[in-house]
Amino acid sequence: MKRGRISVNVPHRISGFFEIVDKISEEPEKIGSRGAGFNLNAVGITEIHVRELEDDNRSKCIIRINQEELNERAETSFFIFNSIKKMIKTPIEIHVNHSFELPVGCGYGASGSGALGMIYGLNEILDLNLNNKEKGRIAHVAEVVNRTGLGTVCGQLAGGLCMLMEPGYPCVHENISYPKDIVVICGSFGMIHTKSILTDPELNAKIKQAGKKALEKLIQAPSLKMFARVSIEFVKETNILEILHLTKINEILDRLNKLNIIGASMNQLGRSVFAICEKKESSKVMEILETYTPEITLIKTSINNKGPRIIDDEPENR
Repeated sequence: MKRGRISVNVPHRISGFFEIVDKISEEPEKIGSRGAGFNLNAVGITEIHVRELEDDNRSKCIIRINQEELNERAETSFFIFNSIKKMIKTPIEIHVNHSFELPVGCGYGASGSGALGMIYGLNEILDLNLNNKEKGRIAHVAEVVNRTGLGTVCGQLAGGLCMLMEPGYPCVHENISYPKDIVVICGSFGMIHTKSILTDPELNAKIKQAGKKALEKLIQAPSLKMFARVSIEFVKETNILEILHLTKINEILDRLNKLNIIGASMNQLGRSVFAICEKKESSKVMEILETYTPEITLIKTSINNKGPRIIDDEPENR
């Protein structure tokens, strides 16, 4: 082992729309989504501590999410531990703590952040010598197999605002430029379980059709404004707000999109909204969202161009 403790930063990410592509192969790395989204300056931090075991011949992994011990119930992270167990020559005990700056299960890519933080951290601390392509593949497969995500990992690796052009792994993406003074304001009411959406036949079919249409439009005119436009069109065409009875989110989006902002839509997937605007318009967005307090959790952030980072040697970036 290189060291006994390490930390990894991985940006949260919001997907504006996506097209499920799950019938092309039985191989999990070939399954995924097309779509578009952006990384945020808010991050998930994965801290890993390892110690060698003297009296046990089996390696162990203890996983906590925001200090709650979950272990096997942290399905994606535990899947990654099982994936690399055969590479561990000496029995060890691994302690993993995922902590997230944004709410888990609310459409901020926490699962993808945790998956990448897990494999990047384990690779470094255990000296596994995996290259970036292999680390990304393991994280993507873990998400697909456990139905916690389809394309989030690829977006988090790409950074910034980007389109995912093809499903699965290796990632095929194209970045879209955007103004630097942009503010992203989010409001969250709570969780949606991604697994329940991906396995719902009616919504699954609507997402495939609307997601394909949205990406075709964005490819023709790639810009932040068009991204916001096709994202809200995706929400309307899937009827996701009606199917999931998200009345308040529907109301908020109607109010936000009457403002002079770049656009607002629903996080995919979470009971959350995001509004993209210039700084001078941010107070008007906040005024609308604040009328839903204390039910709503408010976040003000921006778009982040970076991907995963080992941060033990970069204390100023923590």
